[in-house]
Amino acid sequence: MRWTILTDNRTTDNRLLTEHGLSVYVETSRHKLLLDTGASDVFARNAECLGINLADVDYVFISHGHCDHAGGLRAFLKINSKAQVILSPHCIDRQFYSNRNGLHSITAEWKGVDLSRFIFVDEDRQIADDIRVILPSCRMHPLPQGNSHLLSVQSIESLSPDDFCHELVLYADGLLFTGCAHSGLENILDSFKHLSDSLPSPLVLHSVLGGFHLLDDKENADELLRLASQLRTKWSDVSFYTGHCTGDHALQTMQSVSGLCLNSFYCGMSHTTNNSI
Repeated sequence: MRWTILTDNRTTDNRLLTEHGLSVYVETSRHKLLLDTGASDVFARNAECLGINLADVDYVFISHGHCDHAGGLRAFLKINSKAQVILSPHCIDRQFYSNRNGLHSITAEWKGVDLSRFIFVDEDRQIADDIRVILPSCRMHPLPQGNSHLLSVQSIESLSPDDFCHELVLYADGLLFTGCAHSGLENILDSFKHLSDSLPSPLVLHSVLGGFHLLDDKENADELLRLASQLRTKWSDVSFYTGHCTGDHALQTMQSVSGLCLNSFYCGMSHTTNNSI
């Protein structure tokens, strides 16, 4: 397996563009995937710069309905005529807002998009031999503090705290993609384990990749250290890669816990693993 970050807030390559968004290109042993599409066409422009042909992508996965993850989908559909789009139906049946730095919409625009290419998923589902979509339904552990400024509205109802029923995570060939992990990283991992334990052959997990929604001005250091210790104890064989909505200070605090394999990613970063399933 090989993955490449196409969109992120950071980069070390001055050829590449950055934005507040996330998009990852993944090649498994069987499929080519695009995980989220960032906020604009930045992912596509960076892919061209990096020599990645997005016309070959088999599946697009949209982790949730916020515009920094789904905003580039229109640009992708103009490039690629075959890929199916995997997402929750709740991404498009409601609107999303943030009241951080003033109330503003963070809803992706779906009007005019060809829905015939969409695979709507609202439960655990196997898409292909090496691809599974997981509904992060476990709620035993704390949610990210940054969720407190995120709101949603369905139909003409009033704004209410976002319950993130529109969030999904994707497992592919040993990799678990978290999107923004609004459901909480521990809850997502528990949801993965619950699914894996229910299968005749448990799923192998070697990497967790995505934003963890741990904002520097929201998260308590003690809670970050507790989270890092739990990841080290329960998931000692897993490598974690994060960026986008994970703050620099939050990352550094968690990296101070010895024995945890936690790495930052950035736009243009590629990683290859030989642990194909």
